[in-house]
This record gives sequence, C-alpha cells and structure tokens, in this order.
Amino acid sequence: MPDQFGLNIKHFRFRDLHPNVFMGTASDRYAGWIGQIYSGERYANKIGRRSKRVGGKTFVEEVLPVASVEEYFRHFRILELDFTFYRPLLDKDGKATQNLHVLRTYTQYLNKTDRLILKVPQTIFAKRLWRKGRHIENEEYLNPDVFTRQFYEPALGLLAAWLDGLIFEQEYQRKQDRPSPEEFAEELDIFLSAIPKDTRYHVELRTETLLTDPVFEVLEKHGVGQVLSHWTWLPSLSRQFSLSGRKFLNSGKRSVIRLMTPRGMRYQDAYARAHPFSAMVDGMLNPQMVDETADIMRAAIADDTQINVIINNRSGGNAPIIAQKIAKEFLADH
Repeated sequence: MPDQFGLNIKHFRFRDLHPNVFMGTASDRYAGWIGQIYSGERYANKIGRRSKRVGGKTFVEEVLPVASVEEYFRHFRILELDFTFYRPLLDKDGKATQNLHVLRTYTQYLNKTDRLILKVPQTIFAKRLWRKGRHIENEEYLNPDVFTRQFYEPALGLLAAWLDGLIFEQEYQRKQDRPSPEEFAEELDIFLSAIPKDTRYHVELRTETLLTDPVFEVLEKHGVGQVLSHWTWLPSLSRQFSLSGRKFLNSGKRSVIRLMTPRGMRYQDAYARAHPFSAMVDGMLNPQMVDETADIMRAAIADDTQINVIINNRSGGNAPIIAQKIAKEFLADH
C-alpha cells in the first residue's frame, strides 16, 4: 500500500481510493465518531440527545448538528440519508414535511463535489407497513404518482446538484405473504414503466427467493441497479452478485453495496450491540463481508462502474473503522 494511501486511511480519509470508488456511510452526525470524523472542540456545546426505542429498550443517541456534514465530506465522497425512508418529502396536500426542511438545511453545507444517496419512502415500496404494533397492507404500494409527486420531484428540485442515487428498499416478506418471482417481476415492470426515467435508481430486495432471473431481467430492462446488501436474512454479498450473473445492472454505470447488519443477527440485536457506535464490537464484524466488498469493488472498477460502498455502524460497531478495514483490503490487491 502506498505511504500516502496508508496515511489517509489512518486518518479516516477515503476520498482518493479510486476515481470510481465512493466510500460513505448510512447516516451521519454520530457523536460517537468524534475523534475520527468530527472535531470534538467544534461541537463541545452542540451535541443533541434523542431517545430511540429499539427491541423494547430505550437508547439515548447523541447527535451533531447538520453543519457537521462539512467535516463528514472531508473524509467520505458520498452519504446515504435514510431518514427519507420514513415519510415522503411532501404530504398528500403537497405541503412540505419535516424531511424536506431537514434536506434543505443540508444543502447549506454541501460543496459541489459532495454526493448523496436517498432512500425512497417505505410507503412506496413496502408491501406491508408496521403500524401500532402490527403489520398492515400498504395501500400506496408501487404507486407511481405518490413516488413522483411526493418524493421524486421535490428531491430533484432541491438536490439535483448532489443527488447520485435513489434506493427502493423492500422489506423481508414471509412465505405466506410474498408473491412469486414472476408476479413480482410483472408488478415491478409496471411500476418502473410508469415513473420518470432516471439512471440513479437501485432496488434492494430483502427476500432471497425474489433474487431470480425474471426480476433481474426487469431491473436490467429499466437500467435499475441491484443493491448488494449485507443484511440479516440475505445470502452473502458474493452469492447475491453471482445470482445476477455478476452483472452491474444500472444503466448509469453505478452500483451500490450496503453493509447493514451481520448475517443472522436481527436489527434490534445489532443496534443494541453497536450502540453508541464509537468502537468496534468484538466478534461482530464478519471478515468475509470485508473481503467480498473489496472483491466487488475491484469488479466494478474493471467494468468502469462507479461503486458506492455504504457502511452502517450496525455491521460491526463503528462505520469509520469498518471503512478503514475495507479500504486496506481493497488497496492490498489493487
């Protein structure tokens, strides 16, 4: 590894790994990253606290102001903002929601080279929603008008200069609730045919039985990327990649890897172990995840595809340190 690359990685600087490598994290503003990504003296009296209920327990999260994104982008090239998953940017009456206001605040601190990935609201791509302690059918599932009016158009209007990806995440579907791959491919084809054409779409399916040729054919037809997700009930990253023939399906020559949770570990357990996200957790990180991520990064470069590697604290305890490990593995054989 060249000395300069090694020094940059030591100081959590990942912007120069390769022109086609965009390393980033799922969310930002974690006070647990002070001393790694953020300067402690800058936020001494600016740390906010919020309670979060996970798995029947209450956790206190310490968060930095949105302005900290300036420091974030000194280290990373891309940021996934996932709070957009929980509500649209406009309500049914066309009025701005809190999410739109927060995104507008972000734009005050972004430079022209900074890049964002947004998660599409779950009301658009989830078959069932968790409401008041139970799952209910989602009446707006695959509604192209809701997607376009309440999310896509306001997102582009605000973030056109920085937006690099939109992720449609679908929840895990139990056997009794899921359609056949052929049925899902057909309804997905109808939806993708009805929404605005864009080369920044990516789909994350968390039901392994839907990772089949009929679905991949629809994604490729519309130029929509397959998100490779290291998540609880999905097969390994390399297995997911092989199921689609190790092809990058996005017509914009972009691909997304999301490192979410250890395989076999539920969200609430991963969150509880990783909190407060300031250090790695013994035995939590799967070395295979690191190796396979680096392998797919190299495959993307060989295909002249931009590879976005999005790292969540829950995949090992601390996203910046996980980024270090991936960067070292990538450069070792590059």
